[in-house]
Amino acid sequence: MTTTKTRFTDLLARIAEANTAYHTHDAPVMSDAAYDALRREAEALLATHPELGDAQALAEIGAKPAPKFKKIIHATPMLSLDNIFTPEDFPEFCARIRRFLGLDDTPLEFVAEPKIDGLSISLTYEHHKFTTAATRGDGTEGEDVTANLLTLKSLPLTLPKDAPAKIEIRGEVYMTKADFLALNESQDKKFANPRNAAAGSLRQLDSSITAKRKLSLFAYAQGESSAPVAKTHWEYLQKLQDWGFAVNPLSKLISESAAEAFQTHIGTARAALPYDIDGVVYKVNDLALQARLGFAGRAPRWAIAWKFPAERASSVLEDIEIQVGRTGALTPRARLTPVNVGGVLVQYATLHNEDEIARKDVHIGDTVELQRAGDVIPQIIGLLKRGEHTKPFVFPTHCPVCGSLAVRDTDEAVRRCTGGLSCPAQVTERLIHFCSRGAFDIEGMGEKTVVEFYQDGLIKSAPDIFRLPEQEQKIAEREGWGKLSAANLTAAIQGRRTIALPRFIYALGIRRVGENNAKLLARHYGTYANWRASMQAATEIGSDARLELGSISGVGPAIATDLAAFFAEPHNLATLDALETYLTITDAPSAGTSDSPLAGKTIVFTGTLSMARPEAKARAESLGAKVTESVSKKTDFVVVGADAGSKAKKATELGLKILTEEEFREMAGLN
Repeated sequence: MTTTKTRFTDLLARIAEANTAYHTHDAPVMSDAAYDALRREAEALLATHPELGDAQALAEIGAKPAPKFKKIIHATPMLSLDNIFTPEDFPEFCARIRRFLGLDDTPLEFVAEPKIDGLSISLTYEHHKFTTAATRGDGTEGEDVTANLLTLKSLPLTLPKDAPAKIEIRGEVYMTKADFLALNESQDKKFANPRNAAAGSLRQLDSSITAKRKLSLFAYAQGESSAPVAKTHWEYLQKLQDWGFAVNPLSKLISESAAEAFQTHIGTARAALPYDIDGVVYKVNDLALQARLGFAGRAPRWAIAWKFPAERASSVLEDIEIQVGRTGALTPRARLTPVNVGGVLVQYATLHNEDEIARKDVHIGDTVELQRAGDVIPQIIGLLKRGEHTKPFVFPTHCPVCGSLAVRDTDEAVRRCTGGLSCPAQVTERLIHFCSRGAFDIEGMGEKTVVEFYQDGLIKSAPDIFRLPEQEQKIAEREGWGKLSAANLTAAIQGRRTIALPRFIYALGIRRVGENNAKLLARHYGTYANWRASMQAATEIGSDARLELGSISGVGPAIATDLAAFFAEPHNLATLDALETYLTITDAPSAGTSDSPLAGKTIVFTGTLSMARPEAKARAESLGAKVTESVSKKTDFVVVGADAGSKAKKATELGLKILTEEEFREMAGLN
């Protein structure tokens, strides 16, 4: 369980770092295989230890858009896909669809499309004319690359009259293998792979550079549309072709039972294809079912990416290094003899925790097998050959940074430094997190600067960051700085004195509270004052505030415990007091449909409904409702189905508004 808690936090941090490197800088720090391995491990930990409760933290998709392009808000979010890897995974994916919709065993129909390894793009057409193009960015906001898309000869500039007046068309910009090789031969700077070449070419400030590079486009999805286009996804793809878009010719309409054979066929043909693919995407064909299924966190429930196996290699395990995170977790990292895996030089690999080292029985000096899908930090699969002079790794019982005792709770797989705020590694990691892109996003306060400022005594805690403008002259005199860079830092800090509540909560670095759980908490409590007061009240076990916190759908008791622990610490309250003097924390944005009768209401479902419970909850949340698991005085509606039990009784005792399923369906616009 230590691995679960500590490793889970570490996994989330690594996933976020990989997202930023891949989506913002076009410079992956790991391959798809390695990234997928991190996500699979995190999901496996959640599956076996649901008390972690931070499933929402896995919902992050990309990273904030790079600052050099104008930003475009996607009318419909550009989300990512969940992945599967084995033939056994696909039937379970289908079973999840049936459970969500409450369907019988009627076979499902899918559209199978090769998963192009390129850069996702959203194209907007208004009054049948191409107007803008945006990258995915963080899924909500992307970069305006319109001028660069205009250099693609295959891009239709107008749509026929039968097209909707306004429509977003999604696709993938890619570079063929032949064009990639030709590009690398023509220049000194070499791209690592076609995907990086396509992304780097598309995200040029000078569109004339993009025009000189051969980029291609496959269209495959729809975003916002002012009018329906088709009833099925297959019909939609045919319509795209009619409108002049290139659609992958290997896409195929298949039955549920034919998926494994199609996967095998595409995997066999993969090497001969003129472009890179890393799997096949399977989408429910019926668009009405897609609408009902909706999205869960970062991904649609109606689609899945079945990935090909990761690449593997062997190397010598030269050493095992210990890294200390912001929560004190001691995480081992393998240092390897550098080895080329799929065109990327690999020197480090993850080992997760001490249990993982013991389970894989790897010693320093062993030859080990590692797995990668293009990443720099892959995963060690296991031992290949025991070396002649190897030695087992002894996990430290003390923090390698501050020397404090490192303890492992009986219910955890992670060993933690007990030094707390006296441990420089923990403090600096927390400060780095506070300034990071998903939190305060302070330009100029990167990892190197934070570490230097901390070591030199300029900052010791988060409030000190907002006191730095008072030391602008002193900073300007530092080596490598100067007046301009110091003034820019001051401006960046001053520009972050107003922050949205979700970002503020995430910036505090509370265990298990990732970006999406921060949004969940902010949405539930609305204002900073209400959130803080409620969290302080929730430190009392059994209080109404604690019960309310634990009943929020997606939070759960483990996260509630960590939140309560954070607010029970006087030092944290003093930090909040200090931050309040510098900041304006704006209220959380309202979610869902503002004119819905369910918007802002707290709802509890109980009893058996004719519609599947997951679908009912998802529908309520999409309309701005807050779904909780327990009834309290703050509950607005209790939706009662057949054989309702204690929740319905308590609702009656409290005099709450009780809805039948039919009344709920009417309020939710389902009738």
